[in-house]
Amino acid sequence: MTELLMGARLAVTGGREGWTRTLLTAFGVGVGVALLLLAAAVPAALSARQARGDARDDLRLGEPIPAAANTLLVAPVETEFHGRPVRGRLLRAEGPAAPVPPGIPALPTADQVYVSPALRDLLGSPDAALFAPRLGGARVAGVIGAQGLAGPNELAFYRGSDTLTVDRAMRLDRFGGGLPGEAFSPVLALLVAIIFVVLLLPIAVFLTAAVRFGGERRDRRLAAVRLVGADTRMIGRLAAGEAAAGALLGLLVGGALFALGRQLVPLVTLWDLSAYADDLRPAPALVAAIAVAVPVVAVLVALGSLRRVVVEPLGVTRRSVGGRRRLWWRLVLPALGLLLLYPLVGGVRAGSSRLVDLQVATGATLLLIGTVALLPWLVDLLVRRLRGGPVPWQLAVRRLQLDSATSARLVNGIAVAVAGTIGLQMLFAGIQHEFTEHVGNDRARTDVLVSTVAAAGRGDLPGSTLTAATLLAFATPAGSTDQDAPMLWLRVGDCAALAEFARLDRCRDGDVFVADACAPGRQEDVAARCADAENTDGVDPSRAGFVPGARLTVGSGRADDPGRTWTLPPSTRVVPARVDPAGWSRDVLLATPGAIDVAGLSRLRVERYVDLDRSDPDALERLRSAALSVDPLATVSTQTAVVQEQPKFANIRRGLYLGAVVTLLLIGVSMLVGTLEQLRERRRLLSMLVAVGTRRGTLSWSVWWQTAVPVAAGLALAVVFGLGLGAVLLRLVEVPLSVDWSVVGLTAGLGAAVVFLVTGLSMPVLWRLTRADGLRTE
Repeated sequence: MTELLMGARLAVTGGREGWTRTLLTAFGVGVGVALLLLAAAVPAALSARQARGDARDDLRLGEPIPAAANTLLVAPVETEFHGRPVRGRLLRAEGPAAPVPPGIPALPTADQVYVSPALRDLLGSPDAALFAPRLGGARVAGVIGAQGLAGPNELAFYRGSDTLTVDRAMRLDRFGGGLPGEAFSPVLALLVAIIFVVLLLPIAVFLTAAVRFGGERRDRRLAAVRLVGADTRMIGRLAAGEAAAGALLGLLVGGALFALGRQLVPLVTLWDLSAYADDLRPAPALVAAIAVAVPVVAVLVALGSLRRVVVEPLGVTRRSVGGRRRLWWRLVLPALGLLLLYPLVGGVRAGSSRLVDLQVATGATLLLIGTVALLPWLVDLLVRRLRGGPVPWQLAVRRLQLDSATSARLVNGIAVAVAGTIGLQMLFAGIQHEFTEHVGNDRARTDVLVSTVAAAGRGDLPGSTLTAATLLAFATPAGSTDQDAPMLWLRVGDCAALAEFARLDRCRDGDVFVADACAPGRQEDVAARCADAENTDGVDPSRAGFVPGARLTVGSGRADDPGRTWTLPPSTRVVPARVDPAGWSRDVLLATPGAIDVAGLSRLRVERYVDLDRSDPDALERLRSAALSVDPLATVSTQTAVVQEQPKFANIRRGLYLGAVVTLLLIGVSMLVGTLEQLRERRRLLSMLVAVGTRRGTLSWSVWWQTAVPVAAGLALAVVFGLGLGAVLLRLVEVPLSVDWSVVGLTAGLGAAVVFLVTGLSMPVLWRLTRADGLRTE
């Protein structure tokens, strides 16, 4: 224990040089610890966000709740502002004991609205005029508290209403306790397990590199201790104590960095996601595991690094040129990973368990560690045969020939991150079709779809030009009481508007059409239904009963709306349906105004397709505000070819991107620290080279070449192992192998950019270290 404590004292003594070395080590370790604490806090943050979402849930299915003194009508307001979603709700109490949403003290009256802090800031900005009309002139009565928001930067509001009716709202007797969340599928569980491996393994790799900072100076100091009588075992204990002291100081730095970053988290919004500082609370067990593991790893790495160093009592560290690195054991680790993953080929979809997730994570870890193990061997193999060339190239090659492991260690973290990201991107691309739905909107025909109640359908929509408008109702065979009775949409509009939904050979006022989605040229999404219809009597069951002369009940389709009776005229014709501008192709009744009197129909909606004024960048926002000012529950949908992703899949993808960005940035910072430490250790040598006539530009280029060779080898190795990992993961989920080379190139390019950016930032330090005072010895 005395020798361990003496080693710890050596870490914090020795003047400025000693403190500088220890602080650099502590900072490098601290960055890794901060990332580990952040990863440990992610489950708690997601749980807190989910808990707040569950507490304010207002979606209900099942039997309707009767009106009572403790019920409330709630209707969602669907809108967004400059690409940011806005969560709005209209509220109307049906009794004095109506429930109050979390985050607000009381229900707003008809002229009041509660807004989130982010929306309050928006209403106080120059953009307020674009958004304020959507609140219907309501006065801001207060701010929604944290317990009622998903995150601090969410745009949300609760607005009171005295006209909201049950036909457009949901009746609640309490908030929360809604539908259970969808469980993770085995494929999504596999994604989560691999993401944690890919994001955490580079951190562990760099932690092992950070504890080696200042290794050469430490060895010289230990040689001095040998001179006064220390033996080899005592030297090991001194090194262990010094490494443990640096790691413990790194724990403190990491905790401070995490605490600081935790306070800055509410200021950041990525992909419409934000979090409160209190959400980031690592589990105590995970914090304890990090606090124990980091010093233990530091001690093991320090003792392992002494195995290749001869510390003699002559004041110097004597190194012999290392022998050829052995390859066989470096291949054992990825081979073990493949052996662990092979039994799961084709079986992941059958079910997932903690044991399967652990097996997948362990196998992927061993496979990626193969990159770490093989990179020093590959760099050594490359530089061993290099000869000649310009002076900067020779300086870089000679340095790599003497000590290629140090440069390889700095690149290892990026190589592992690149390899894991390539494998994950291949898996994402392979399974994406299972969690996405393509919506074929056609902006060539229209820009925006505006849906409002019919009474508000006559209002002007500024900044837009009307292209088509139809009234919308439901039609069912008269007298049918069966819940499974066929039902069709009924659209009422002029011939030009109806032509957007069917191929009309001729049309005039008074005509009625039945649009057949199963006509030639049908959509793939209805092909299966059409095939079933063709296998029976050739008539789609959804159109049964909609023949000329049939009596129909037309109305809003709600159980409390009896509707009115209407008879299909004898001239009704069946025409091929057309994919509408919103991307749908389905059976629909089409009627011109002369064929049906809509004056007696209630609760109808009007859908208007409009083109925006392209010269006005805020035309869409003005349109949304105008629509919501006349109908608080209007929907405004932009017509763009989009891909709708399942929420869990989309959130996992966002988590990967966010984690990859944070990991690359912080690894870049740690690499900068490591590069600066390397230059600082070579300060005397660099100053001597300049003193004998070497130009600083030559030294700068030598550092660039010294970085380029390990980077090229590391990224080549990362691409190979990344493609291998991706191929194995695709086999696990039984998806054909495919490679998007543009993604592979982009991922490798980002990794290279981080390394070269770090090297560029180290140039000013290099120039300062080559001054003549670097020759001074104390």
